[in-house]
Amino acid sequence: MKIIKRNGAEVVFDITKIITAVNKANNSVPETARLSADEIIKIAHTVEKACENVPRALGVEEIQDLVENEIMDRNAHDLARTYITYRYKRAMVRRTNTTDEQILSLIECNNEEVKQENSNKNPTVNSVQRDYMAGEISKDITRRILLPDDIVKAHEEGLIHFHDSDYFAQHMHNCDLVNLEDMLQNGTVISGTMIEKPHSFSTACNIATQIIAQVASSQYGGQSISLTHLAPFVDVSRKKIRKDVEAEIAEMNASPSEQVISDIVENRLRSEIEKGVQMIQYQVVTLMTTNGQAPFVTVFMYLGEAEDERTRHDLAMIIEEMLRQRIVGVKNEAGVWITPAFPKLIYVLEENNIHEDSKYWYLTQLAAKCTAKRMVPDYISEKIMKKLKIDKNGEGHCYTCMGCRSFLTPYVNPETNKPQYYGRFNQGVVTINLVDIALSSKGDMDKFWKIFDERLDICYRALMCRHERLKGTLSDAAPILWQYGALARLEKGEPIDKLLFGGYSTISLGYAGLYECVVYMTGKSHTDPSATPFAISIMEYLNAATKRWKEKHNIDFSIYGTPLESTTYKFSKCLQKRFGIIKGVTDKNYITNSYHVHVTEEIDAFSKLSFESQFQALSPGGAISYVEVPNMQDNIEAVLSVMKYIYDNIMYAELNTKSDYCQECGYDGEIVIDNDPDGKLIWRCPNCGNTDQSKMNVARRTCGYIGTQYWNQGRTQEIKERVLHL
Repeated sequence: MKIIKRNGAEVVFDITKIITAVNKANNSVPETARLSADEIIKIAHTVEKACENVPRALGVEEIQDLVENEIMDRNAHDLARTYITYRYKRAMVRRTNTTDEQILSLIECNNEEVKQENSNKNPTVNSVQRDYMAGEISKDITRRILLPDDIVKAHEEGLIHFHDSDYFAQHMHNCDLVNLEDMLQNGTVISGTMIEKPHSFSTACNIATQIIAQVASSQYGGQSISLTHLAPFVDVSRKKIRKDVEAEIAEMNASPSEQVISDIVENRLRSEIEKGVQMIQYQVVTLMTTNGQAPFVTVFMYLGEAEDERTRHDLAMIIEEMLRQRIVGVKNEAGVWITPAFPKLIYVLEENNIHEDSKYWYLTQLAAKCTAKRMVPDYISEKIMKKLKIDKNGEGHCYTCMGCRSFLTPYVNPETNKPQYYGRFNQGVVTINLVDIALSSKGDMDKFWKIFDERLDICYRALMCRHERLKGTLSDAAPILWQYGALARLEKGEPIDKLLFGGYSTISLGYAGLYECVVYMTGKSHTDPSATPFAISIMEYLNAATKRWKEKHNIDFSIYGTPLESTTYKFSKCLQKRFGIIKGVTDKNYITNSYHVHVTEEIDAFSKLSFESQFQALSPGGAISYVEVPNMQDNIEAVLSVMKYIYDNIMYAELNTKSDYCQECGYDGEIVIDNDPDGKLIWRCPNCGNTDQSKMNVARRTCGYIGTQYWNQGRTQEIKERVLHL
């Protein structure tokens, strides 16, 4: 049995520590008020039994609460008073310095929660530790100085989650759509060096990777780039190569046909495209930003963005090469091809690639093979998205998310009266815990909506704190973003304030646990036709709130389907502590992401996508749906069937396959999740029994991105319990 220490480290339960602590308090009270040694041992064993009956690791404070109750039950009031006083004094000492223990536990790599907070960060690496250490300082300043006490309390109790508080002390935002087109066509500046318009496709790819790295170090969320912005440089290279070929022919006094010349040019061009795409793939995987991880970058592949047929043809060549290289994968340290976490790929399904007789159907077939092998690309339906993303001019648009799922809302630039998406960003996220609202109401519907309003008010004020933190930020804080084109071309010393209003940027109200909330209030899953209307009403209530806030401040508040990663465990622990174990609601070490169907619910892929599509329409600030599938490499037709269904029914979806490798025995398949003797969930090779996480490569999708550095116990349980939908 494990317990969680205050510094986040997970250790084996030790009954002697309870006995020692109670004995110390016992010896400090008059002899007539003391308990016997046998009574103290009985208290310790009762507490131990109570801990064993809770299906999760208890925290030290919770165990001390149990000890306190046991002492009181024996009417040892003097002893209880002494024990409580000792706890209070120790708490006061700890409050005088809230960061030392956390930082020391990070350095020694024994902070279980932080170690697995981010499934793409290796906590043993110095740069990651440095980032986490800085994060602890930022969290401490945020808690003590920057945020109101009631917002801090709501965050700590799990009523809300104030995302990325480890970066809040700085004037940093969440995620963005990089305006790569502007930076490549009009030049940019990187580390004080002028970078002019590139003269070849390969150079453009190289510059793009440098931009990605710089942007990642200037904000804390995901970023997206479009291959469409690289496509014009294919023709630049084509013309350059043709000039070289013609010069070579002249030197040889040869006279080949035009067709032969064109073939030579196109072959050399494809070779350059291969090298350029390889540069992006490998640079993104091997780059390490200042926070110790590869950039959280998404690459968007949308033929419909191309302005003319020539550019579309060249874009198709880039997409084809991107997919082919991702199917191959990257080599691990043992030289074995594995699935990389980044870049994330998004492929748009559209009329010219979704049917067997479509011009670019071959790309869709290749995308299906890539998904079956490497879990990406994910898919956006142009048809559905244009129905949902309609601007003030009545025009529908298709565009990429900012990273894993955060979508901008439609925006028409008032200066040009044209739609704009690239160069925009999200200010930050605060998530509301819907499950806690339901449990706090005790099932009373009137109380539910009243508490909902109270929690929304907390979220609103927390979001305004995020907004106010960014106000007054000077463009000098991140020149690559604000001065050199990634997001804007502001003057040096100019505040970014005008970009925070009028819909240019968004700010997100996230939500989590819709499924559990509905189960508690109605007794049924939100997929039950009789319970679905209540789930929809919750979503409409969230949207109504953000609409009011938007009208009040001219800030684009938006509803966001939160991709809980480590927070799913935190929320579940807080709920269990406040309300105990409630079957179907708090009996897991995780709660459900956003609107998703519960991972254990039996439902087929097509029904799941159809059901969840209605919630994507009510999550304009971001949403993604998935279906869990077995190994599909020998069943590409089934993958294509799901893709066609996505095109007709849902805006944004993905297929979750398995792609693992055991370095001990060479097993290439699905690494499974088991329990160790203490009940902790561990990863095990089904072939050789290897449980050393450092000697296996596991890739799982947990929140839109693929994770490769493992997860906390709550998310690991969620992964283990997922049922197949196909």
